[in-house]
Amino acid sequence: MAYDSNNIFAKILRGEIPCEKVYENDYALAFKDIAPQAPVHTLVIPKGAYVSFDDFSANASDVEIAGYIRAIGVVARDAGVLESGYRILSNIGEDGGQEVPHLHVHIFGGRRLGTMVKPANKS
Repeated sequence: MAYDSNNIFAKILRGEIPCEKVYENDYALAFKDIAPQAPVHTLVIPKGAYVSFDDFSANASDVEIAGYIRAIGVVARDAGVLESGYRILSNIGEDGGQEVPHLHVHIFGGRRLGTMVKPANKS
């Protein structure tokens, strides 16, 4: 998947599409998901043009990586889900369910989330 500079997250970073921002630092922007799947459902995106976590981990600078990962922790703590628990999820590629070609991490919390991946059917 190639980076598309007209993806929705790139447009949000440029201010072309509004978002309900909850956190921002020099390396990341966090905002509420427009179709939440849990009481807490926040997206955290890097400010750089990275397609996926693989692209980011291979090509981002150490300072970008630290700034982004720290942002994810701050957002989870600020959302008040640290004690009860939360899930972070990043889809990578077609089989992983990635829909937008810009790295993003979902933070889910505020209720019991259940099983992440169902066991394969054994026929």
